[in-house]
Amino acid sequence: MADIEAAAADVIDVSMRIHRELGPGLLESVYETVLATKLARLGYRVARQVPVSFSFEDMVFDGAFRIDLLVEDTLLVEIKSVDRFNAAHLKQLLTYLRLTKQPLGLLVNFGGATLREGLRRVVNGHEPFASSRLRVNK
Repeated sequence: MADIEAAAADVIDVSMRIHRELGPGLLESVYETVLATKLARLGYRVARQVPVSFSFEDMVFDGAFRIDLLVEDTLLVEIKSVDRFNAAHLKQLLTYLRLTKQPLGLLVNFGGATLREGLRRVVNGHEPFASSRLRVNK
């Protein structure tokens, strides 16, 4: 359907509407369900809790982690509902991007007072058009 940048913009727009209407403090699974449903209604292919396997040397790790949302088979969305991000959240998403060889991920925290401080864009070898203040790994 849409390119990855358009999908990312729609995820951010929908996330802001959800946060404004539902507010902070719900479980991550609630925000995940609502966000996935709203994106699907916009026409996006959205998969929830996608198990990811990877290999390291001669070892295979089946279902080692799960991606909260995978939009259009390329955009990873990791959802949190915490007071504020910590460094581990950003590293987690970057590692997911590297292991899946995907170019772009969004970290969305619905737990803060506003969603503005709860959005991070993480790139993995992708040429973004977003301002550098939104990128984690510059």
